[in-house]
Amino acid sequence: MKILQVIAYFNPKFGGDVNVCFNLSKQLAKRNHEVTIITSDFQFVSQYAKEIRDNGVQVLSFPCIANYGLFLYTPSMKTWLERNIENYDLIHLHNYRSYQNVIVCKYARKYRIPYIVQAHGSVLPFFEKQNLKKMFDLVWGNKILKDARKCIAVSHVEREQYRKMGIPESQIDIIPNGINPNEFMNLPEKGKFRNKYHISPDEKIILYLGRIHKRKGLNFLIDSIFQLSRIRNDIRLILVGPDDGYLENVKKMIQEKNLSPVVIFSGFLPEKEKYEALTDADVLVYPGIFEIFGLVPFEAILCGTPVIVTDDCGCGEIVKEAGCGYLVKYGDVNNLTKTLQLALENPDENESMVERGINYIQNNLAWESIVSKIELNYKICL
Repeated sequence: MKILQVIAYFNPKFGGDVNVCFNLSKQLAKRNHEVTIITSDFQFVSQYAKEIRDNGVQVLSFPCIANYGLFLYTPSMKTWLERNIENYDLIHLHNYRSYQNVIVCKYARKYRIPYIVQAHGSVLPFFEKQNLKKMFDLVWGNKILKDARKCIAVSHVEREQYRKMGIPESQIDIIPNGINPNEFMNLPEKGKFRNKYHISPDEKIILYLGRIHKRKGLNFLIDSIFQLSRIRNDIRLILVGPDDGYLENVKKMIQEKNLSPVVIFSGFLPEKEKYEALTDADVLVYPGIFEIFGLVPFEAILCGTPVIVTDDCGCGEIVKEAGCGYLVKYGDVNNLTKTLQLALENPDENESMVERGINYIQNNLAWESIVSKIELNYKICL
């Protein structure tokens, strides 16, 4: 098949949607499909693109001449689509409310090319910019969803979001995001991250890894760390990830609670250093709300680290099913504080959870399995 992947930006710091587009395209190319990714040049990472080009995937970036809150205007994409879209069998749209999806869908309808939508948790108009999202849906979005051959949800949580947007269940397929367990075969030596940040072996590392964003539950986590710091004096909270507009708020919360000696901000870490952090952590906390999946807890498990996740997120569904981590209710500070204590004091139970998690990931979430499901989805659409 000739497959066109569409995403608004192509930079790993944006997280899961880019990760999925990258790895899915790479796996499809391995199966001898011709894959092209079209995107904007907004914060485009050439080395990241080169890596996937070396795997046989074509990557085309178009100039972004205006940015309206990540609605990235790339008008030169129109000319390319007019000349080339007929050459493709199928289109895979990543995310939902983007200029790229609007313009690609226009030409897909014109040339009768089937397309799939994978919203990556962006389908409901909640949280920020609600009025703008509703306006997008009225003008373009509802038709984008209605005309899609299939919508991919990564969890039951996201399936319900599509249904609330009026998509019939027969049009929705649940396919979780994939992970490559082989990348975790040669983990860094324990202690490297601790040494870099001068954390003693006696201190307990509580790790957060993700964007510093309002909906990631960092206020909830910090409140729990404050409670825990009054019980024990051996904890360090490590916040790993790029600022997404919320860093100053987080720093203010930490200062107000006099937690500065306890907290380390590392910023965004490249993959090698990220694995060092995951390997050295005593527990990873994934405290967000409105999270439809999230690969970070499964990366932590593959690094041998126990995880705590909120019970209403998509990865929480899998953690519960596999029995591979601790679940907490979002916003329940006392619950998270007690669970952190539990995780820090029960290494044997943690080891059992991690073992169950590794088995589940290898059998259900490896990219080879996930891409087979998506490939079948493509064939059904055709």
